[in-house]
Amino acid sequence: MTRPNLVFIYADQMRGSAMGFLGEEPVSTPNLDAFARESLVLDQAASNYPVCVPYRTVLMTGKYAVSNGVRVNCFCDGRDLPNHHTWWTDILDRGDWFCGYLGKWHITKPIAAYNGQALTKAQGHWLPPERRHGIRSWVLQTSNQHMSMEYVCHDRAPTELLKADRWSVEWETDRALEFLQNRDGMARDPDRPFALTVSWNPPHDPLAQVPQRYLDAVDVDIEAHCAEIANLPAAGTEMGSRYRGRVRPYYAAITGLDDQFGRILRCLAETGLDDNTIVVFTADHGDQIGRHGCRDPKNMPWEESMRVPFLIRWPGRIAPGRDDLLLSAADLYPTILELLGLGDEIAPDLEGTSYAPLLLGKDQERPTSQLYMHIREPEGDPAWGRRGVRTHRYTLSINKAPDEPTSCVLYDRQTDPYQTTNIAAESPDVVARLINDELKPWLGHTRDPFGIPPLETFLDTPWSELSPSDINRMLSQDRRK
Repeated sequence: MTRPNLVFIYADQMRGSAMGFLGEEPVSTPNLDAFARESLVLDQAASNYPVCVPYRTVLMTGKYAVSNGVRVNCFCDGRDLPNHHTWWTDILDRGDWFCGYLGKWHITKPIAAYNGQALTKAQGHWLPPERRHGIRSWVLQTSNQHMSMEYVCHDRAPTELLKADRWSVEWETDRALEFLQNRDGMARDPDRPFALTVSWNPPHDPLAQVPQRYLDAVDVDIEAHCAEIANLPAAGTEMGSRYRGRVRPYYAAITGLDDQFGRILRCLAETGLDDNTIVVFTADHGDQIGRHGCRDPKNMPWEESMRVPFLIRWPGRIAPGRDDLLLSAADLYPTILELLGLGDEIAPDLEGTSYAPLLLGKDQERPTSQLYMHIREPEGDPAWGRRGVRTHRYTLSINKAPDEPTSCVLYDRQTDPYQTTNIAAESPDVVARLINDELKPWLGHTRDPFGIPPLETFLDTPWSELSPSDINRMLSQDRRK
């Protein structure tokens, strides 16, 4: 059998409900809607550590934050991702796949110098050979400036930046098409299967940087939409106003992503690559944009932050449909390898599980929960922060911070899908069961030293009894956007 190709596409800060075909939000995504009809949609996939760097390091290493060494966002504790980890791209490269990566990196710290030459912050995104992990072709963003993006590139010196002349998503899609079309064999080795990762920055901030044509395409009555959202603060409040001002450009950015995703799908069809190419569409985490009255758009145990899109298409091998598999970020590494025929290369110390058999229609034991974690910044000390689990029904999170009472939240998403009512204090049996049967096994599996105090010491101080200002004060002490 011909070895399959892989196109792995992920957006930054796109929540799992923001796709038109789901009917959960009034966002226009015609290409994703059509793709969903050809794909297996895992509509309960989650980002276990819903912020950029921790998710991306879990994705590439198959290990969670304590084990992989990146404990906080933006490397604000001074740590970098240790280079000794074997990434899935290392294994693909050894297996003769040609690996490419386009767009946002945010996986390793920028370097300060190369070959004795000092580099600017933008130039420092360039990857020295020992940090490429089998990725042969790469063009990486150097900022969040979506309309004036500069890039470092594999075939240029770190001081030779490329500058996009259009929206970053469109410019990067142009590069993706060049990689796929591979005219004259200039973009990749035509005799090798390929694995291309496309990492789009939008709908991450700044939301003001969205092409006007996509803003014009958003046909949403904002107030009518907001009236249906139970966890949204009222108009005129800080976070209520924030959401109302940002949801239109947020949807516009997603419609723009969808447009560019359609270009990639059409290119695969036109080049005859689609039948033998696995295509994945997902995101690193979501964005609350002000829901729950919270200033931090991510990092939280709420659906808008944790739940992400996940669609996978492999014609003739993965049957289209919907599945509520509780897929986690670390599962992607082993699952991808096994789908590509490299299951024997999966190291036993990975903390993710391959669900390739299940995706291919076979019986397989399913997880009963997903881990949720956030480690306090900037110290990166796993004794502090939040740990919890997400099951099909419940979301549990325990919060520990110095000089603050340990607190607990429990939401029943079946009866309270917007997570507005904390039922921890009235459901101690559920809290105890989730801690003992789900959370503690996760902590052991991920080598996490986060300690859980006796239940009676924190159940009487549920998070819901803290005022919004108290919550925002706690978050502001360890937040990196």
